[in-house]
Amino acid sequence: MTDRIHSLNVVLDMDYRSDDVEKIVNAIKMIKGVLSVSMCVADFNSHMAEERAKRELGEKLWEIIYP
Repeated sequence: MTDRIHSLNVVLDMDYRSDDVEKIVNAIKMIKGVLSVSMCVADFNSHMAEERAKRELGEKLWEIIYP
């Protein structure tokens, strides 16, 4: 028996202006089976999470370079 999937999340490579993302949203809407597409606005929390991830990755990289 296989699992039933009700949604997929798409993560963009960087933050884009909403008018620039419209082309991407329209392309996704053309895919068979897509009912709706919604945009998530970048805010302080998403920026904070990104910065923390960068810092953590940087610290791990330094540990590899200078053990």
